[in-house]
This record gives sequence, structure tokens and C-alpha cells, in this order.
Amino acid sequence: MSWKNPPDHWGGVSQLLHWVIVVLLVVLSVVGLSLDSLPRSPKYFWVYDMHKSTGLTVLALVVLRLGWRFYAGAPRPLPGTPTWQARVASVTHWLLYALILAMPLSGWLYDSASGLRPLRWYGLAEVPKLSPPDEALSDFGQIAHEWLFWVLLLVVIGHAAAAFYHHVFQRDDTLRRMLPRRRRPTDPGVS
Repeated sequence: MSWKNPPDHWGGVSQLLHWVIVVLLVVLSVVGLSLDSLPRSPKYFWVYDMHKSTGLTVLALVVLRLGWRFYAGAPRPLPGTPTWQARVASVTHWLLYALILAMPLSGWLYDSASGLRPLRWYGLAEVPKLSPPDEALSDFGQIAHEWLFWVLLLVVIGHAAAAFYHHVFQRDDTLRRMLPRRRRPTDPGVS
């Protein structure tokens, strides 16, 4: 059995990384959008630190996902896919990777340049600062973080809408290629 992605679908490692990142992005989005409404209490700082730690976890996971994609490859476009659709899908995937990398980096820059107390990743290890305190850089990191969120949200909505369009209207395997495959009685190893 090969760990690499087969030519007709995403393999288990790619699927696992994809869906873990999706879940973490949803959690980060909900928490990030609600941070301003939380009262400044010890719980607020705990939630804020968890948000930052989880963002750094997403950064590590997307780097791992990119490394895995370079190693394991990607499935070929479905037979009959118009060239323009394959190109749009490819550009969208790479844009998603770039945005998912940029989001936590901008947050890390914001945190670093703000001069706030040291960030400890889930309370376990201190995260190095990307810069010394710098108000202009902190403002840039904050604005970039907010704008990148909205751009990422739009691209994710488009990506998900395209997958559902293919699934519901085109009735092709675009969405199923990122879902675990069910074994059929004719699959090898099934009795």
C-alpha cells in the first residue's frame, strides 16, 4: 500500500490534514470573531492565548500539508474536466495554502510587535518573537490579519460551493475525492 495520493483521489494523510485544518479554521474563526465581545478577564486572556496557540498549530499543519503534497502529489483532474476549471481549481488550492500560511504569520507578527507578554504555545513552550515591539508593525500585523481572514473566508466559501456544485449538480467525484472511501465487497481485502 502506498501512502502517496493515488491518481484518482486524495489519500488518507491528505484527507486527515485537510479536515483537521478545516475544523481548526472554523474554531479559530468563531473565537476570533467573538474576542472583542468578551470581557477583559482572566478567561479572556486564556481564550486569546488558545486562539494564538491554535493559529500556530494551523501554521505547522499547513506547512506539513504542503510538504506532504510535494511528496505525495495530487490526484489528476477528473476525466472530462475543462482545462479552465482545472486551472481555476489549481489556483484556488494554492491561494488557500498561501492564505492559510499568511493568516497565522500575520497574527504572530501582530503579537510579536505589540510587545505583549510572551506567548506560550498551549502553556508548554515560549514562542519566539518575530520582531521587537513596534507600533507600526503591530498595526500592520493586526490589519493584515483581519483582511486576510475576510479574503480567506471568501475563497473558502467559493471552494466549498464549487465542491457542492460538482457533487449535487454535476454528480461527479470532486467532493468524494476528499472523503474517506468506503470499501466495497469487490475491493481487495474485503470478504
